[in-house]
Amino acid sequence: MIIRRRLTAGVGILLATLAAGLGSALPAAADEPPAQGSPKVELVLDVSGSMRTRDIDGQSRMTAAKQAFNEVLDAVPEQVQLGIRTLGADYPGDDRKVGCKDTKQLYPVGPLDRTEAKTAVATLAPTGWTPIGPALLGAADDLEGGDSTRRIVLISDGEDTCGPLDPCEVARDIAARGIHLVIDTLGLVPNAKIRRQLTCIAEATGGTYTAVQHTDELSGRVQQLVDRAAEPVVTPVATKGTASCADAPQLTPGLYTDREKFAEHRWYKVDVLPGQELRASVSVFADRAVNNDYGMLLRAVTTHGREIVRGSESGTGRTDAISSGLRYPKAEEDTGGDTKPAAETVCLQVSNSFSAPASVKTAPGMPVELTVDLVDAPDEAADVAAFGLGRGWWLLGVLVLTGLVAGLLTGWISRWRIAVWRTS
Repeated sequence: MIIRRRLTAGVGILLATLAAGLGSALPAAADEPPAQGSPKVELVLDVSGSMRTRDIDGQSRMTAAKQAFNEVLDAVPEQVQLGIRTLGADYPGDDRKVGCKDTKQLYPVGPLDRTEAKTAVATLAPTGWTPIGPALLGAADDLEGGDSTRRIVLISDGEDTCGPLDPCEVARDIAARGIHLVIDTLGLVPNAKIRRQLTCIAEATGGTYTAVQHTDELSGRVQQLVDRAAEPVVTPVATKGTASCADAPQLTPGLYTDREKFAEHRWYKVDVLPGQELRASVSVFADRAVNNDYGMLLRAVTTHGREIVRGSESGTGRTDAISSGLRYPKAEEDTGGDTKPAAETVCLQVSNSFSAPASVKTAPGMPVELTVDLVDAPDEAADVAAFGLGRGWWLLGVLVLTGLVAGLLTGWISRWRIAVWRTS
């Protein structure tokens, strides 16, 4: 590596000398990759009359959306060009033809002036219809130009009221343009028809649908999607977990997708070297109607079946995505000499306790998104897994030792009290 750097430096000096002799006539390198533009995001907010309903944390849906928007605007990454579009914000009448054209850009896509954007959002009041299809077409036009990543985040509490223009078909048409635009949808009402329509819109462009019923859930999810647009695009790799660790697929750091049936266990394998920390997270998306009260589990297990550490989460039907994660730092090993340390194969188990009414189709399984990363382990890890507490035997040893000491002290004190009583 040092020799390579010296050669590179020498070549650089030689080229600089030639450039000084020839002046500025040399053209720029033709194979230099063009800089990618800033990521673009447009938030599309439903401002129809139904947003007056007070069922989100004791306040109206509109108030909750404004509060969430203010929190999101405060946290937008500097490199993101953000815009805001509304639907149903201006026309309060009964003329469908007019109401179905009621969509406009509230704040243009570009560098964000947080104060100006917040002022624009503060003026909104629930008014009219729900022209989702026209709003999506308008948002796609707002994001045209450049080769950066583009994302639409649609927040709505109802179905489109402007048929026959089907917003799902609109999303498919946008996807067919080949402009790599992703539409994510958030539903503020846990309604089956609304869920189907918003899910269809999202799936047409490779996006996600999430049902939210709390202000913090709304702001957190929107912020997550905005941050995702700012990150380098990662293409998920399709994989297929197995029923046991022995024949599970071998995973390396990356993002993976799979599908898991109701109440199923799926296994994957990761090799962890001494001095590395395994970080894994999983999300299960309920893309259909499910029964309330469900959970999911992510476990790291040795090939011999001993649990190392686990992460779990539960839900009550208020959201359609449930996630959990874990960390496992593996200590350095002194192998002596030049012997390369052996990797430990860690088995990852993903389980869920979802169930559904008999009328709901269980195939294909629910979407699963699994993230695996390997980083340098901390020098002085404070994570319980690093000390073995997540494995069980350490904790058991501490309890046994504590019980032994407590028993000895109790016995000694009892004998001392009896001896004092006899002498008295």
